Amino acid sequence: MNPRFDHEKLTVYRHSLKFVTWATELIAQVKDRAAVKDQLDRASTSVPLNMAEGNGKFGVRDRGGFIEIARGSALECAAGLDVLVAKELCAPSAVAVGKEQLFEIVSVLVGLLANLTSRGAEPVADYLSSVQEE
Repeated sequence: MNPRFDHEKLTVYRHSLKFVTWATELIAQVKDRAAVKDQLDRASTSVPLNMAEGNGKFGVRDRGGFIEIARGSALECAAGLDVLVAKELCAPSAVAVGKEQLFEIVSVLVGLLANLTSRGAEPVADYLSSVQEE
């Protein structure tokens, strides 16, 4: 991809697109009808779309708001994968790659939010330290 827009230069944006591709393939393999498939599709799509929109904002608060939505959508994807496992529509091993991708995406988004916070936006929860406590 030859980046033309600023958001295309973000590694985390490109990783989120890889997750969308991965999730789309996983969803296609789930034969049973389940609402979580549609929700996972919508949430995975929301991650790069909100990153792109947020990255295009000039105001720190506006930018942070969209990055926060992208983070929330990534967490929603992780929960969607858990639901697929809980409903026995996927094996835990089938979602492990996606969960790892999402952990990396969320970690970077938290870092971006922390960086924005240091520039005057509202504070953000420390995701990494809460994960390390578990």
